[in-house]
Amino acid sequence: MNPLKLAIIGGGPSAFYVASRILKLAPEAQNLRVHLFDRLWAPHGLVRYGVAPDHPEVKNCTHKFATTAEDSRFRFFGNVDVGDSAKTIPHAVQLPLASIFKNYSHVLFATGCTLPTLHAALPPSPFCMPALSFVHWYTQHPNTPAPPPLDKVSHVSIIGNGNVSLDVARMLLTNPKVLSSYDVPQNVLDVLSQSTVKHVSIIARRGPLEAAFTMKELREMINLPEASMVPLDPNLLSPSPSGPALTRQQSRVLQLLQKGSKNAPGTTPKTWSLNFFRSPIGLVQSSPAQLSLSHTALHPETHRALPTGETSTLSTDLVITSLGFHGEPTTSFYDPGLRHLRTVSGRIVTSSGTMLRNVYASGWAATGAKGVLASTMMDAYGVADTILSDWKNNAPAKQFVENLREDNETHDLPPLNQKPDLDEPPEEVRGALKERRVTGYEDWKRIDEEEVRRGDVLGKERERMGWVEAQSFLTPMS
Repeated sequence: MNPLKLAIIGGGPSAFYVASRILKLAPEAQNLRVHLFDRLWAPHGLVRYGVAPDHPEVKNCTHKFATTAEDSRFRFFGNVDVGDSAKTIPHAVQLPLASIFKNYSHVLFATGCTLPTLHAALPPSPFCMPALSFVHWYTQHPNTPAPPPLDKVSHVSIIGNGNVSLDVARMLLTNPKVLSSYDVPQNVLDVLSQSTVKHVSIIARRGPLEAAFTMKELREMINLPEASMVPLDPNLLSPSPSGPALTRQQSRVLQLLQKGSKNAPGTTPKTWSLNFFRSPIGLVQSSPAQLSLSHTALHPETHRALPTGETSTLSTDLVITSLGFHGEPTTSFYDPGLRHLRTVSGRIVTSSGTMLRNVYASGWAATGAKGVLASTMMDAYGVADTILSDWKNNAPAKQFVENLREDNETHDLPPLNQKPDLDEPPEEVRGALKERRVTGYEDWKRIDEEEVRRGDVLGKERERMGWVEAQSFLTPMS
């Protein structure tokens, strides 16, 4: 049997779940290697750079990832940007996709959905920013977004009511002294301590029965110690008797909203509101800015939000859009209609509709930005099973593109290497390793230990470091 030398592009949960599954199901296979490449210098993707700091329990999956990295057949290469990405990490080592194909027998894209979905009426400006930029700021993402001007802001409007919206609202409404025990960098705490935010409006185009947030996130908002919710119109919380039966989730949401926040309105220094049935149609950039909102109602059959013809204006200092994420249009095999990579059963499909042999995608790269860690894990396990099945049982050739030069999307790529050197990474990576420009997992363990140590001194979960400082912990490798 030919060797299985798998290159995984991306270092988030999906990538690690695929790697762990493959290595676990083939424990005796000595002709098996898994090399994981990430353009971020630290591993674990959204677990490090997306999970809210006050949700440390969500990060427990990294213990499983660390166990996977102990397998001698696994290697991690951080700070390596593969292919035609947006190149948002200036210090990352650039590695052409062709080099991956030359050096590996199998390739998996686990690149996620790394760009925010923007609202056509609300382009980024000094008065409007994507929630992803805000999250990247408070998690110290290597693309180093500028801090928001919270010392000049009293009212923030968040467009969208998913969990990310509520994460952002919680960060704005929670006392920095409470956040200081979590994984929040000191420079972020310094900005939050100067914040003048007094109110956060969370704006949704549909109603409470269609809300995208989870019960856990809503309950955390309800129980914020120093903020209170503006009471909702009781009519919004009274479902039509002739409508369909409510789900358990919908009933619980209504009950919570009817009860209101733990703190009575008017008793707290900060407040927040849920503005249902409103959709933005424009933003006048002034001080304060004027956010134009279309009033909406649900279509009785499709449940889509439709404008009623009525509008209103909301004075606000900063708008944060939280409308989901999509893949990078410049990457190989991206489908603009799907807004992620084109796949069938985990296998990459070219624009001509033919599958590529031994080329796969998993996680959000394949499914779009939806689901939680548990669903990501199950998807990854399924793709891992497909990779192992294809390796052990060659599928009929007619299912696949056999000559890459005959397809428009692959004509510049060399064939995958069916007899690769099992342990060697691509030449570009070998050179960068010697120059201490690439992070190995052992490097990461030393950095992780130091971040935790620094956090202990400050009485917090950890104190993060950036790339320049982290680089001093790297060991030159061949």
